[in-house]
Amino acid sequence: MTAKKGSAHKLMPEMIPAFIAHLCSEEREEATVQKYVHNVQDFMAWMDGRAVTKALVLEWKESLQDGRFAPATINGKIASVNAFFKYAGWEDCRVKALRLQRRVFRDPGRDLTQGEYERLIRAAYNRSDERLALLMETICATGIRVSEVRYITVKAVNQGRAIIALKGKIRTIILPGKLCKRLQKYIRKNKIASGEVFLTRSGKGMSRGQIWAEMKKICVAAGVEPSKVFPHNLRHLFARTYYKVYRDIVKLADVLGHSSVETTRIYLISTGQEHARQMDRLGLVV
Repeated sequence: MTAKKGSAHKLMPEMIPAFIAHLCSEEREEATVQKYVHNVQDFMAWMDGRAVTKALVLEWKESLQDGRFAPATINGKIASVNAFFKYAGWEDCRVKALRLQRRVFRDPGRDLTQGEYERLIRAAYNRSDERLALLMETICATGIRVSEVRYITVKAVNQGRAIIALKGKIRTIILPGKLCKRLQKYIRKNKIASGEVFLTRSGKGMSRGQIWAEMKKICVAAGVEPSKVFPHNLRHLFARTYYKVYRDIVKLADVLGHSSVETTRIYLISTGQEHARQMDRLGLVV
């Protein structure tokens, strides 16, 4: 879609379906499409029918910095709107993201420990929710994204490896032998002949939202703060544990499906408490 030179940039609701189709044609993940559309619709509401100009976009960007949103959230909104501008051919309206200082420490309030993870697994089994327990173990033992759970199929379990094709990349994930045995037992018990392993009662693959909600339900029983319990935190725990054992960030980046090692470094940021213990071990205070 290309805007006519000199024409006014009018953002209208009827443009959204075509934008969605464009994002899907680029093979964006469903969650990404939903986020982009939501942010563009919020921007459209803020514009309130006015023609889009660079000056107004900068004013909107300024309005986001009133304390309601974290800087990373603001940058997500800017990225969404910029993606729409690129699609619409409104390159003159795009604005720069906020410059963020590189994070030095993880927030301990969102840092899931291995002990807490094990309590979540026990809580799921105590509730006789074998599906949830195995699902969490699968994510945490392989480091896959929640959107990649659908690649854990009967065939993958029997072969001990899953071929994941996502974001224009194909990578192979090895499934630990102990995990495969548990999944095979679960597959036989639930008479799953083929296809995805983790299914709803209606036989459909579990969505990101369903997985998130199921994990939140066991927080109290596990004695773990809800702020720490979400699928991506299991991926972070896998990354930290893998690096602690093997100290190979390049291989870890490959396993996680990261294009840049810099992205992997974010997963390995230590908490302030860990850093303090490291400083104490230096023995430089006489």
